This record gives sequence, C-alpha cells and structure tokens, in this order.
Amino acid sequence: MRDERHDEPLSSEEMELFLQYLHRFARHDVDLFALMEVGDPAHPCYLTLAREPVPGVDPSAYPRP
Repeated sequence: MRDERHDEPLSSEEMELFLQYLHRFARHDVDLFALMEVGDPAHPCYLTLAREPVPGVDPSAYPRP
C-alpha cells in the first residue's frame, strides 16, 4: 500500500473510500490505540487513533464525517 501521489489531492471518490476504510480500520483493527507516521518524510504527520478523546478535549470537538 505505497501508492504515494503526494502532488495531488484526493478526488471525491478517493475521499469517500478513505473514510469508508478509516471507519472499518477503527472498528476492526484499533483495540486501544494506533500510532502512525504518514505523509512526506521531511514533514511527517503524526497520527493517533484512540478509543478516547485527547485529554482535556471535549468529545463534541470531533466531527463525524
């Protein structure tokens, strides 16, 4: 899974698939949390998927796509 097309945004169809896969991943693969580094290695994005909101952040701050 390394089709890294960094120079273009996701199409509407790709975004929909991304969200579907993200929901499936969260439902079936995330036990307590998952930590990832993604994106450009020179400017990575650190991603935390967790079962609880970040401490001090109200759950209403998280929109559901």
